[in-house]
Amino acid sequence: MSEQKIVLVTGASRGLGAVIAKQFGAKGYRVVVNYFKSEEKALQVVAEIGSEQAIAIKADVRDKQQVEAMIQKAVKQFGPIEVVVNNALINFEFNPVTQGKIEELTWENYQEQFEGTIQSALNVIQAVLPEMKKLQYGRIINIGTNLFQNPVVAYHQYTTAKAALIGFTRNMAKELGAYGITVNMVSGGLLQKTDASAVTTPEVFDLIAASSALKRVTEPADLAEVVVFMGTEASRGVTGQNIVVDSGLTMN
Repeated sequence: MSEQKIVLVTGASRGLGAVIAKQFGAKGYRVVVNYFKSEEKALQVVAEIGSEQAIAIKADVRDKQQVEAMIQKAVKQFGPIEVVVNNALINFEFNPVTQGKIEELTWENYQEQFEGTIQSALNVIQAVLPEMKKLQYGRIINIGTNLFQNPVVAYHQYTTAKAALIGFTRNMAKELGAYGITVNMVSGGLLQKTDASAVTTPEVFDLIAASSALKRVTEPADLAEVVVFMGTEASRGVTGQNIVVDSGLTMN
């Protein structure tokens, strides 16, 4: 393992991903800021972390070849990646007004979210796995949601894909534990606010705050700090888990 660990955060140009990337940077990690479309925002994240400590790399994480090229570039710049945060969100916003009703949904709606959630995570894990196995060390953190436990709004295709991510996470944890690699999921509530939740109505946020144990809506920094902890050596005894960060809205 390197003295200054290297973390890849997918979808890190904005929203939760940007907060996670900057939190890791603040802890001294070298950060690979993955982005797909928002180059300017990705470069801004790199500038805030520090150009010697972070790099922005464009890749559609649904595309295996682009992911492999991204990993090769990152390794050449910093060395083997030891921590991965699968955070990328593909073409979805938390808008209860425009969310399609069940009669309106198509399989393509579901497939798009499965590709963005499961396929992308698989591509990234497969690309970093050879070096993690050599190191006999790795931290893989998949970003989930509490909505499959408590669907405050029926975001059908998004929530279903994230529910599948739990099975994906636990199977990965089972197989990769022998190599010193932990695989966990960190699930937030609806976050106030990210780009994806910017269109969420105040009534929904008010309902969540009133229903949570802490009487507040979770902020991106709340979840990011837990993600950073899961990327550390201190989390070595935790794998195959879904850690929910939602101010006590749902309780396992």
